Amino acid sequence: MPNDRSPDDTRAWLALLRAPGIGSATARGLAVRAGGAAAALADLERLRAEFALADAALTWLRKPDDARIAADLDWLAAPDHHLVTWTDVDYPPLLREIGAAPAALFVAGDPTLLWLPQIALVGARSATAGGIANARQFARSLAGSGFAITSGLADGIDGAAHAGALDAGGATIAVMGTGPDLVYPRKHRDLAARIAERGALVTEFAPGVEAQAAFFPRRNRIISGLALGTLVVEAGVKSGSLITARLAGEQGREVFALPGSIHNPLARGCHLLIRQGAKLVETADEVAAELAPLAAALGESLRARLAAPDAPVAAEPAPAARDADYRRVLDALGYDPIGVDELAERSALSIGALSSMLLVLELDGEVISVGGGRYSRA
Repeated sequence: MPNDRSPDDTRAWLALLRAPGIGSATARGLAVRAGGAAAALADLERLRAEFALADAALTWLRKPDDARIAADLDWLAAPDHHLVTWTDVDYPPLLREIGAAPAALFVAGDPTLLWLPQIALVGARSATAGGIANARQFARSLAGSGFAITSGLADGIDGAAHAGALDAGGATIAVMGTGPDLVYPRKHRDLAARIAERGALVTEFAPGVEAQAAFFPRRNRIISGLALGTLVVEAGVKSGSLITARLAGEQGREVFALPGSIHNPLARGCHLLIRQGAKLVETADEVAAELAPLAAALGESLRARLAAPDAPVAAEPAPAARDADYRRVLDALGYDPIGVDELAERSALSIGALSSMLLVLELDGEVISVGGGRYSRA
């Protein structure tokens, strides 16, 4: 599914993606409003007020660092390296539906795999031997049923999920919290190479961007957003996997969890999800059967796109309706920064729940992180 983006538009997208202070929502909005990234850069004076562009962003967009853009273009010139942008027809359709969709994805491997029906399989980094075995077996079985296995390339459950899909000769997609040319953790460099060869490495971060703690929750909403459903194998009650599961639920996707021993602390996160409404599953067939109708509907969408490759690309999605919890967060926030602990007291929400909600609100441009764990309304 090739795109027809011009070289000038590719350069403009790279400039937008690296502009300081411009998030995904603004980059998407600029490109859609102007009719393309290059058109947006040519019309900055008209758009600056509408999008409240900061001086630092305007300075960069008027004169981007040529060496930095050239390095990005060098990465894209390599075989099987791609940039998939919001205005491309091959932007993955399920990801397009989420409110905080990334403006673009850097892909090493086959970008058409992003249209496959996917199951996100996530869990603890410090997983037990039993958890690793379960993740590998579930991934192997689900890949054999025709699902692509999507995970985060982390230690533990993630790595086992990718390996299980590869063992079955299936497709696997690794969503990274770094640029596409860097592998974290480094021990997974060989695994990443196998994934790039037989699947896809995906990230919203440009080449050369190193891992930061704040990037991994952002990565998680792409993992859940690409997939029809998310399966949590092992997780503690404060695990990042629970953020992925919560994001999946907020995105309208299915959430599954494996039960475990009451004596295993890494089963407690799964048990919490089950109490909150996640589907308890014991076999891969249960997951496959639940998602089969959704996979068939996605297949119809793909066939329609292939039959009409010149069909117009969707514009910005309508903002997702905020549930009562989101309203409580926004009502509790003012324009003066406050810490997460105080926000939890004001909103009567747990810090774990606030973490994923603040991430979504920040990516949607409604909340600003000012550092030190403090937030304010935008």
